[in-house]
Amino acid sequence: MTTSSSSSLVEQLMSQLQGAPLQQMAQQLGADTTQTQDAVSAALPLLLGTLGRNAAQPQGAMDLFGALQQHLQGGQGGQGGQGGAAAVLAQIFGGNQQRAEDGLGQATGLGANAGQLLQMLAPIVMSFLAQHVSAGGLNADSLGQTLGQEHTRAQQQGGLGGGVLGALLDQDGDGQVGLSDLMKIGSSFLGGRR
Repeated sequence: MTTSSSSSLVEQLMSQLQGAPLQQMAQQLGADTTQTQDAVSAALPLLLGTLGRNAAQPQGAMDLFGALQQHLQGGQGGQGGQGGAAAVLAQIFGGNQQRAEDGLGQATGLGANAGQLLQMLAPIVMSFLAQHVSAGGLNADSLGQTLGQEHTRAQQQGGLGGGVLGALLDQDGDGQVGLSDLMKIGSSFLGGRR
């Protein structure tokens, strides 16, 4: 298998979540499995793409690498509960966390549950990345490059995750995301379903 055709981190993680993990998430969210799968497939590029953008800054890559090393050494104190997950989200999105949750909620139809979904996924994404770093022997630079590719891929593929990501991250000025734009993205993705 050549590296160019290797599956993305989003695809690898999505395949690990198939079956029981997705069903558990659906139960916790009070949504059906199909809707949950759609929402997760939008949320993963959003999370990994945002990490990719953060890691594009040298200090961002170092900070993330340090956090993952800590994670591997069990420095997170086990599960850390929802508090730990909220802290991870704050680290990933910074001041854009609420905007990310709102955008994802509107685009996927999950509404307020989008925040809960991101809280479930954030520790999973961090564990997955920690394993990826460990298995691949990555350093801060190669981690930054890998995540940078995820960011580019999410934007190129568009779709729901790429749309929310683009609306969220590419507003480098005031950071105001046009919710009407997100609604358009969401409704076009869902084929106009309400």
